[in-house]
Amino acid sequence: MELRQYAAIVWRWLWLIVLATAVAGVSTFMATRSTPPTYQTKTTIMVGQVTQDPNPTNIDFWAGQQLAQTYAELVRREPIMRATVEALGLNIPWQSLTGLVNVKVVEGTQLIEIYVVDTDPQRAQAIADEIANQLILQSPTTLTEEERQQRAFVQEQLDDLQARIQAAQAQVRDLENELATATSARQMQDLQGQINTLRAQINGWQANYAQLMALLGQGDINYLSVVEPATTPQQVGPQVLRNVLLAAVMGLVLAVGTAFLLEYLDDTVKTPDDVLKTSNLPVLGAISRIEGQGYPEKLIAARQPLSPIVEAYRVLRTNIQFSSVDRPARTLMVISPGPTEGKSVTLANLAVVLAQTGLRVVLVDTDLRRPVLHKVFTLSNSHGLTDAILRPNPGVEEHLQETGVENLRLLASGPLPPNPAELLGSERMGALIEELKRHADVVLFDSPPALVVADGAILGARVDGVLVVNDAGRTRRAEARRAVEELNRTRANLLGVVLNRLSQHRGGYSYYRYYYYESESGERRKRRRRTTWLERRLPFLHRRRHETNN
Repeated sequence: MELRQYAAIVWRWLWLIVLATAVAGVSTFMATRSTPPTYQTKTTIMVGQVTQDPNPTNIDFWAGQQLAQTYAELVRREPIMRATVEALGLNIPWQSLTGLVNVKVVEGTQLIEIYVVDTDPQRAQAIADEIANQLILQSPTTLTEEERQQRAFVQEQLDDLQARIQAAQAQVRDLENELATATSARQMQDLQGQINTLRAQINGWQANYAQLMALLGQGDINYLSVVEPATTPQQVGPQVLRNVLLAAVMGLVLAVGTAFLLEYLDDTVKTPDDVLKTSNLPVLGAISRIEGQGYPEKLIAARQPLSPIVEAYRVLRTNIQFSSVDRPARTLMVISPGPTEGKSVTLANLAVVLAQTGLRVVLVDTDLRRPVLHKVFTLSNSHGLTDAILRPNPGVEEHLQETGVENLRLLASGPLPPNPAELLGSERMGALIEELKRHADVVLFDSPPALVVADGAILGARVDGVLVVNDAGRTRRAEARRAVEELNRTRANLLGVVLNRLSQHRGGYSYYRYYYYESESGERRKRRRRTTWLERRLPFLHRRRHETNN
């Protein structure tokens, strides 16, 4: 498929794409606006006290990071969630709280960030702080009473040793100052002895201080502390613009995908290119849909000779003449794969434009099962073809009816027989065709559908040329192909295909959106062809609105 074909599909389904995008965007906008605002806050916890150690090791960092991952997993577990709900007195199940909480470990650190999103900013802040508190309470950081007393005693010893060391160091500085001003050897010796004694005491105290610090620091890697309590929550939702844009994009993508899927599933003949690929026959004419509720109204070639649709019939007439230059087709049959595809109306209008060139035209209704040509011209069907075949006297001339169009006469079907195929295949039918050729320059035959009965295939072998009518957007490709195959088996001379009821919006095959015609007073007016919105956008859904579309 070429790029222009993709573009044609998008253009053909543009209404669906725009509608789906608009519906998705508007519905999301309304839903988002009706959603209550949400607020988010964050509490940060640190695992361990490595940052307070002047000489931390890689093992300390690694252990802290691993513990941070573990604590992050524990945050959304039942013990922490249940304890938080009970501590705050929330009247909700603990499972619903997990939907409000999100946990993240800052990569490469020992920091745990606990996010809480809620519609109540105060409650979000309280939940974030309480989760951190419960995590600390349920971790080894929480000490027993005995452990607290021990740590308190060690802390007191550390404070005492620190005071002694500082006092001794002050005495050493004073003694060193006196030593610098001493004049006698005896005084200098005494001062130096005091200084040495104090320094020895300081060294001993410092060693004890280091041992007590090591004892107090045991378990610091598994120590939890809040480094950033929950702040005032900020509003984070709903994000109207983002949600609307995302919904619109999703609606656009789904609509485009649906359009291409429908085109893929739609196996009907829609364009002349489809006809050529399916039937391997040239398209001799492309006829737009004719408005009207009755058969007489669809005889547009007689009612509106300046219509662009009539011009399309004239193009069809010219193409037929050029397609049989070496062997002029004096007898021509029009057939379609299935019923209600517009072959009878197509044949009637073609007969009118042929007659308008001065040719003597006889229109024969050989559809002996469902004849309609007499309805198109509002004539009687009391006598016609069957009478001419079964009762050759009087001759065919007696059964031809004037249509009101100059040079055009109709041989209606007459009474319907029980054996149409046998009549059309009889020798008398062949003789009748030869007799009709003596009364007209061109004889046109309306045939039953090719895939319904064998009448068309039988008659197709007797005429000079066969014209196949396909209903755009309705005739399936398989049916069009089978109809051609059936006619080829009888060695019928297939001239080409008429693509009927072609939408004016099928890219590349529109005629005129506006056209002019002469009124009775000679005033030139501008009129626009009326086509319903549904017909233009969903041609494959537009089926026969009335039986007279045939």
